[in-house]
Amino acid sequence: MSGTTTAAQRARRRVAGAGANRWVVLVVLCVSLLLVAVDATVLHVAVPAVTEDLQPGAIELLWIVDTYPLVCASLLILFGTLGDRVGRRRILLLGYALFGVASALAAFAQDPQVLIFARALLGVGGAMIMPATLSILRQVFPDRRERALAIGIWSAVAAVGAAVGPLLGGFLLEHFWWGSVFLVNIPLMLVSLPVGRLLLPESTGDGNGPWDVVGALMAAAGLFGTVLGVKRLGGGESAGSVFTFVPLVVGVVLLVLFVRRQRRRAHPLVDLRMFARPAFSTSVGCIVLAMLALVGLELIAAQYLQLVLGLSPLETGLRLLPLTIAAMAAGLFGARMLRRFGPRRMVCAGFCLTAAAVVLLTAMGSQDDTGLLLAGFVLLGFGLETTLFGAYESMLSEAPVEQAGGAAAIGETSYQLGAGIGIALLGTVMNAAYAPGVASVPGVPASASVSAGHSLGEAYAVAGRLGGEAGVALRRVARDSFVHGLHVTLLVSAGLLLMGAAMALRLPRVMQCEAVDVELPAPRGVAESRVSA
Repeated sequence: MSGTTTAAQRARRRVAGAGANRWVVLVVLCVSLLLVAVDATVLHVAVPAVTEDLQPGAIELLWIVDTYPLVCASLLILFGTLGDRVGRRRILLLGYALFGVASALAAFAQDPQVLIFARALLGVGGAMIMPATLSILRQVFPDRRERALAIGIWSAVAAVGAAVGPLLGGFLLEHFWWGSVFLVNIPLMLVSLPVGRLLLPESTGDGNGPWDVVGALMAAAGLFGTVLGVKRLGGGESAGSVFTFVPLVVGVVLLVLFVRRQRRRAHPLVDLRMFARPAFSTSVGCIVLAMLALVGLELIAAQYLQLVLGLSPLETGLRLLPLTIAAMAAGLFGARMLRRFGPRRMVCAGFCLTAAAVVLLTAMGSQDDTGLLLAGFVLLGFGLETTLFGAYESMLSEAPVEQAGGAAAIGETSYQLGAGIGIALLGTVMNAAYAPGVASVPGVPASASVSAGHSLGEAYAVAGRLGGEAGVALRRVARDSFVHGLHVTLLVSAGLLLMGAAMALRLPRVMQCEAVDVELPAPRGVAESRVSA
C-alpha cells in the first residue's frame, strides 16, 4: 500500500515539475511559428526592390513569390509523419538549421535562380517547423483545458506574424537593402537552435512498422501538383492551360492513389481512421471552408483599399491592423470561450459572426467609410480566429497522441489548400462580376476594353494611356465595376461561411476533458538514448 502511495506521489511530482517548464516550451514553439508566419508575407513588399535589382522575368518573379508556400504546403504531411517516427524535436531543430542557412542564401542571392532555390529551401524548413510545433504542443499539454489556452496563444502568434511581415518588410526596406528581410531570421535561429535543444522534449509515435517512403513521396508530389494547379487558377490562368490542367489532374490522381495505399497498409503513414471520427473530419472541413471563404477576400480588400480608396501600402497595412488585433484577442480568449460554450456553439458562432461581418462590408462603396471598415474588419478578425481556433483545437484533441504530427500536418495542409482554392474560386467570381462592366465603355476601343477587363490595376493603366474623356470614363466605370464585383464576392463568401456554420453542428456539444496522462516526456538525455536504441 505504501509503495503504491509513494508511486502516486512521484507521479504527481513529475506532473508538477513538467508544469513548470511547459509554458517555456510554448514560448520557444511560438517563436518558431512567428518566424515561419513572418517569412510567408515579408517578401510581398520587397518584390519591387527584388525586381529592380535582380531583374527576373515574369515567370521567375512568380516563382520567387510562390515557391515558399508551394513547397511548404507540399511537404507538411511528409515531415509531420516523419517527426512521428524519428522524433518531432529532431525534425524541428533540423528545420531551424535549414531555415537559417536558406535565409542567408536568399539574402545574398545574386540572380533569380539562386533566390528561387533559397525560397524552396525555406519552404522545406517551414514544412519541418510547422507540424512539429503543434505536435510537440499536443504532447507537453496533456490536459485539454491548458492545451486549449496554449493553442489560443499559438494561433494569436500566427495572426501577429502574418500582419507583422509586411510592416517589418517595409521598415527594413526603408533603411536597408531587400536582402535584409531574410537576414533578420538568422539571429533568431541562432538563438532558437541551442534553446530548443536544451528545453524542448523529444517524442515519437508508436513507431510500429516501417515508414512509408513511397507514400510520403506520393503525398508530396500530389500536394505539389494540386496546390500548383490551384494557385495558377487563382492567378487567372485558364483551366485548359497545359501548365494548369496537367499538374492539377496529376496531383489529384496521386492523392487518390495515396489514400488507397494508406487504407491497404497495416502501418499507414497517415491513419485515415481519424477521419471516421466526426469531430476530426468536421474540424478539417471547417478549416478548409473558413479559408476558402476568406483568404481571397484579403487580396480583394487590399486592392480595394489601394486602388479604389487610393491608400498607400503602409496605410493599407494600418487599416487591416484591427483585423489582426481582433484575431489575437479571439485566440487569447478562445480557451475560455471553448470551455464555456463547447466546440459546436463556438465554431458555429464564429462562422455566423464572420458571415455577418462579410455582409456588413457589402456597404463599402467608392468613398472611404472608416467606421464601417473598422467595424467590419474587427468582426471579421474575431469571427475568423474563433472559428479556426475551435476547429484546430477539436482536430488536435481528437487525434491520438502518437499521430500528433500527422494530424497537425493534415490541419496545416487543409489550411493551405483552402486558401489556394479560395483565391481561385473568389477570384473567378470577382472577375466574372467585374469584367462585363468594362466591356462596352463609350469611346474605348474593343482591345483596350479586353485589357481593362483583366483587373482594376490594368484598367487604370489603360485609362492613363487613353487619356481624355474616354480615359476618365473608363477609370470611373472600372472603379464602380470593381465595387460591384466586390459586393458579389462578399455575398458568395457569406454563403460559404453559413455552409461552414451548418457543418459545425456535427462537432461535440461540450468540451470533453480527458484524464491527464502522467507518463510525461523523459529528460532530454533519456529520450535521446531511447531513440538511439
